[in-house]
Amino acid sequence: METWEWIVIGAAAVLVLLLVLAFVRIRRRRSHLRDRFGPEYHRAVSSSGTGAAEKRLGEVERERANLDIRPLPPAARERYLDEWHQAEARFVSDPRESARAAERIVERVLEERGYPVDDDAERRAAVVAVDHSDIADRYRHGRAMLSSVDGAEATENLRKAILDFRSVLEELLASDTKAA
Repeated sequence: METWEWIVIGAAAVLVLLLVLAFVRIRRRRSHLRDRFGPEYHRAVSSSGTGAAEKRLGEVERERANLDIRPLPPAARERYLDEWHQAEARFVSDPRESARAAERIVERVLEERGYPVDDDAERRAAVVAVDHSDIADRYRHGRAMLSSVDGAEATENLRKAILDFRSVLEELLASDTKAA
């Protein structure tokens, strides 16, 4: 075999090796995002495609890494639980205000823990999903139920919102207990 043939074979081998390494890197990154975001990964992929979703989730993950997420002090946890019980107790007399109070409690817990507090609830849910992939959809669903309180199913939607916000609050408070 001539020298140029060995060079071509060597270049082809290097190219194949680089392609295999790139493929492995992409699969690892995809697996990491799927594990880290759980249902949020599948939701993002179904709404915007794999490439765009993985890029956005990578950005969200970097944003989360720059946040100072901290556990609540025990006194704050107790205060939020007391407020929660008061909000739930008002459901029979004023379901709409009860559900709004529940949403405000969850948002205040998120804020006090260090999550973003801007008006972009979708972004907030995505950042929360980095740490709590299982509750991001509950948070979104609760907000959707709270905003869809027209018609005969209004009270049922408010009840669903309360249940969603309760799940979010319980997870946020339980994660504080685990971290302490």
